[in-house]
Amino acid sequence: MPNVQVRYCKSFDGAQIAYAVSGQGPRVVLLPSWLTHLEYQWRCPAWRPWLDALSSRYTLLRYDPRGCGLSERNVDNLSFDCWVRDFAALVDEVQWDRFAVIGICQGGPTAIEFAARQPGRVERLVLYGTYARGKNRRTVPMEPKAAKIMLEMMELGWGQQDHAFMRAFASQFQPQGGLDHLRSWCELQCVAASPASAVQLTQRMFDLDVQAAAARIECPTLVAHSERDAAVPVEEGRLLAQLIPGARYVQLSSANHFMLAEEPAWATLVDALHAFLPQPSTLDGAFAELTERQRELLHFLARGLDNHQIGAHLGISEKTVRNHVSSIFAKLEVESRAQAVVIAREAGFGAASPGR
Repeated sequence: MPNVQVRYCKSFDGAQIAYAVSGQGPRVVLLPSWLTHLEYQWRCPAWRPWLDALSSRYTLLRYDPRGCGLSERNVDNLSFDCWVRDFAALVDEVQWDRFAVIGICQGGPTAIEFAARQPGRVERLVLYGTYARGKNRRTVPMEPKAAKIMLEMMELGWGQQDHAFMRAFASQFQPQGGLDHLRSWCELQCVAASPASAVQLTQRMFDLDVQAAAARIECPTLVAHSERDAAVPVEEGRLLAQLIPGARYVQLSSANHFMLAEEPAWATLVDALHAFLPQPSTLDGAFAELTERQRELLHFLARGLDNHQIGAHLGISEKTVRNHVSSIFAKLEVESRAQAVVIAREAGFGAASPGR
């Protein structure tokens, strides 16, 4: 796990918002749901693939929403408007004028509303596994009733790792994951928010409706959704793509809300992200000849990982890694791994130290 340097930003009402910056390259903000914790994310098998894929080629800004994770917990106002204003205060704090935004799950509505309010600042927008309307705003039969039952169960079982609700709640995010994934989601619930905050934040989510804001988005937008997502129905992803002018839609063959690093759909999403988001400056010269996969592999190579470790991160065989490494050597005109590491690091590959 990288050395995460957590910093704090004072929001419009004085609430302290925890944030962290990692990597180098074009600026990207990751807007997660409230179920987050800046430090625990690096140990979480659901979040780690996202952080590796993004920090390896972008300057990645993450933060914990108010009432959650390492941000100030004892706050009275947990309204949706506060979420959006906290985000605005944060990017002002780090002095980012233009940047790309990735909104995941409940981070999606915040990203949508911000992009509609400040269209000149969002360069590109990615919306993954998210929605424009909460459960109570959907026309799907039984959704409001299901939302009510979930809130009641959260009041009884949140934060109790052995409680049946904790396991049932966790299983909807990665139904095809193993025991480690399930255990990690249960642990994340415990460190992310108190039972009272979890209920209040979930209620806010269920009542959201940003359809009007989605229709006002002006920046290029990529909408991606797993076709058998149990947490957010795929119909919500399709609706988003219809609402946002000119949005590109990618439907992924997966049953997981957070895809597993080894499934083909994850590689499809990573390729789509890297092609859509602003390109790193390291693509100049010899690096421009590398494929998307080879550039991704080169970041891990520059960090000192061996072929077996790189294969595990990328979900490919060690033999495939060796073939890519040989091709990289040829394109960069180097004869050894040590030479490749040196010039890759000089070009900015492999960087993961916090900074603006």
